[in-house]
Amino acid sequence: MKKLGPGLLVAAAFIGPGTVATASKAGAGFGFTLLWALLFSVIATIVLQEMAARLGLATGKGLAEAVRESFDKPLLQKLAIALIVAAIGIGNAAYETGNIAGAGLGISAVLDISSGTAAAIIAALALGLLASGKYRLLERVLIGLVLLMSLVFLATLLWIQPDWSGIFSGLFTPSLPEGSTLLVIALIGTTVVPYNLFLHASSVCQRYPEAGNDNIDEALSHSRWDTGLSIGFGGLITLAIVATAATAFFGQAESFSPSKLAQQLEPLLGPAAKYCFAAGMFAAGLTSAITAPLAAAYAVCGAMGWKISFSSPIFRLVWLAVLVSGAGFAIAGSKPLAAIIFAQAANGLLLPLIAVFLLIAVNQQKLLGQYRNGWLANLLGLMVVAVVCALGLYKLWVLF
Repeated sequence: MKKLGPGLLVAAAFIGPGTVATASKAGAGFGFTLLWALLFSVIATIVLQEMAARLGLATGKGLAEAVRESFDKPLLQKLAIALIVAAIGIGNAAYETGNIAGAGLGISAVLDISSGTAAAIIAALALGLLASGKYRLLERVLIGLVLLMSLVFLATLLWIQPDWSGIFSGLFTPSLPEGSTLLVIALIGTTVVPYNLFLHASSVCQRYPEAGNDNIDEALSHSRWDTGLSIGFGGLITLAIVATAATAFFGQAESFSPSKLAQQLEPLLGPAAKYCFAAGMFAAGLTSAITAPLAAAYAVCGAMGWKISFSSPIFRLVWLAVLVSGAGFAIAGSKPLAAIIFAQAANGLLLPLIAVFLLIAVNQQKLLGQYRNGWLANLLGLMVVAVVCALGLYKLWVLF
């Protein structure tokens, strides 16, 4: 457990309201048929996050700083910086709306208050924690609550005894039922979160400050185990959510809605399901509501060459802009489930852009030396980009 760190943080970041809502929607609407997209997204996450962590360990820099140094021509460098700022800024603002709205679901499920009021409470808590800079201890408690809810989903999965043959068939038989493309992109977007690539590269530098010269190989080994185990566990949790939703809602006369998400836990918890679900959604949403603006600040300030510090006015302005924009849409009454699904789909569409920048950075001999990408890592990375691009283009073709 002492070797686990940044990978566990990444897993806890993507097991948020977006994962619960998106996975539940996928299971309720399409049963087990979209599990192949989840398997792909877990593999893609491990591949890309390993690259981001290796970049951080080998260079001692974040992803945005590395991208700046990867382009020698000023025009290309400025274009890359502009794309990172736009992609992470817009993507995290959309993601923040889903985080705050999802956490609001947890509050409104227990307290008799409107969704807008619940969103305002979450936004105020996130603002206070980020402004104080003392959110780390509370974040550990929140991650613990998220993991508790995750374990309950796993226990519920075993309790309800789903169709295991259907689960295995869905995992290894790719299909795109009519109307499922956006959910497939959302499933990928809720797992392979673009801002986590920036967060991971920066956090390994703090987790392994001694990873220089002779110690980098040992730190890299620890980081790979951390990444694989943590993200694999996160994927298992998402699978449990899809399977419980499929068993509870797919093919049933009763329609699915956000207010009925807690029903997935009732086989195990009975009347207490409502309160456990509320606590988990609150914890997941608040944790993500803190992480998304913070990652945006790291990415934008790193890309622009600005000072990265909680005391820096510009650093504070970036995370505040993301938080306020996300809170504004959530408080204005955006439908929680629709906002969450849109946020995950937006992340899925932005993923190819950020993945390409990551591939460019990790192939720089001058930055990584012997730790730059080999042919296998490049092949896997390009396959991830190709699949996500194909899904995005297919969705655009269907729309227009």
